[in-house]
Amino acid sequence: MANIKSAKKRILVSEKRAARNKSIRSRVKTAIKKVDAAIEANDKAAAQAALNAAISELDRATRKGIYHKNTCARKVSRLTVAVNKL
Repeated sequence: MANIKSAKKRILVSEKRAARNKSIRSRVKTAIKKVDAAIEANDKAAAQAALNAAISELDRATRKGIYHKNTCARKVSRLTVAVNKL
């Protein structure tokens, strides 16, 4: 355990940020899974709705700095192509 006050604070702050990042990543993964499930079920309307929600979650995660913008763009592109193939 750290003895210096600033080091103790860094530990607390990093734990808090890690928890927040984990939560946001989990929301993104869940949204992507919903799109994939709708694609598997061949439900175009549900897939489109899930895609819009997933894009929103990905954009939010990118704005928060969780994902790099190119990573977000790649994920959105692949999901969109998959939905458009239905």
